[in-house]
Amino acid sequence: MTTRGKFILFEGLDRSGKTTQSTRLVEHLNKLGEHTVLMKFPNRETPIGGMINSYLTNETNVNDRKIHLMFTMNRWEEMTAFHQYIHAGVNVVMDRFSYSGIAYSAAKNLTFEWCIQTEQGLPKPDIVLFMDTPNTSLRPGWGEERYEQSEFQQKVRAMFKCIEDMEPIRWFNVDADESVENVEEQVRDIVTPRLTMEMGPLNYNDFSNMHA
Repeated sequence: MTTRGKFILFEGLDRSGKTTQSTRLVEHLNKLGEHTVLMKFPNRETPIGGMINSYLTNETNVNDRKIHLMFTMNRWEEMTAFHQYIHAGVNVVMDRFSYSGIAYSAAKNLTFEWCIQTEQGLPKPDIVLFMDTPNTSLRPGWGEERYEQSEFQQKVRAMFKCIEDMEPIRWFNVDADESVENVEEQVRDIVTPRLTMEMGPLNYNDFSNMHA
């Protein structure tokens, strides 16, 4: 019987280093002989992802509820591939997932109760690595996309902290203000000892007790 793969999720504010560190972790794990793939959300290569990209780059405008549903649909449409990897024993490192969907939409004053509905039943990560930093506005590329506004990002960070308090999961805060190399070391220190842990069956989102 094939042992299922681990689901390792990176979350955090825009420009907090999620993509850099998730990519480095995948490379590191594969060098260790741990077959690992990277999935990113939104996946801008799908038809829905293309519409999301137009929204994020300010080419089009979409109302808050509709764009929330589009982000969620983008996650759902990749779940066949995700499950194929996991059940084949392949680790999946993911750059953003359901918690981003909830945090960003709730920061736009949509209620938690409404935001979580479309995330019900999506896979729950085995490990969450939250790239924790109070401010990313001085980082390269800041301001190129719609959500990269300091005041809004602070609201998002507060929503992430609410989720951390309410979700009984393996949530680890990574000091994302350190150098790239030091952040990578933090990530490895968290992930490596857990690669051999038996996680049991894959769990799925059940936010029935989540209330902001």
